[in-house]
Amino acid sequence: MDPEEAPIAPSAAAGQADKPKPPKSGRSHRKRNICIGILVSIVAIVLLIVILALTVFKAKDPKTTINSITVQNVSIALDMTRMRVNLNVTLDVNLGIKNPNKVSMKLKKGNADIMYGGETVGVVPIPVAKISADKTTALNMTVTLLANRLLSNPQLFSDATAGSMPMSTKAKVSGKVNIVGIKISVSATSTCHFTVFLGNRTVSDQDCKTKAKI
Repeated sequence: MDPEEAPIAPSAAAGQADKPKPPKSGRSHRKRNICIGILVSIVAIVLLIVILALTVFKAKDPKTTINSITVQNVSIALDMTRMRVNLNVTLDVNLGIKNPNKVSMKLKKGNADIMYGGETVGVVPIPVAKISADKTTALNMTVTLLANRLLSNPQLFSDATAGSMPMSTKAKVSGKVNIVGIKISVSATSTCHFTVFLGNRTVSDQDCKTKAKI
């Protein structure tokens, strides 16, 4: 046989090219399962955060209470001829603020007003503070009533001669709590009605209520 007519053997490269490639369905299926698993985990975490935010970590109203009001000083002088009274009163007020949330609460500046006859006769500043979760902080404040506002009230003379002055306080606190990265504003107002007895420098008949609002 003529060497030029000898059959040509197929090359190894050609043989490999003719071999069928393994299917990729198994690898693709595995990747898809991994992606689904990651997506399900993310959704579960988001749902857990939402559930906690609406239940355990739900923003709750702060609670304010007037723990005590005491008379620190009283100076009174009656002018019977002119039907006038000169009066100076200094009160010690103990205000309690409770944070019922599972996270800390930051308080803003506020005021506690002392009122007589429907008019503000003293203002107590409430300082900025941070209250830890489920904790109560007590603020001790001293206020001297504004004499000029007391004297302008026509009821003062009769109350002073009777030895007792019906008064009230109104304290408003506001702040923010951070729930899963969301800052929520909260506030509460506490009002107390009480009577100051000038003779023995005592306070009694306290009736306090708290109104909270988110």
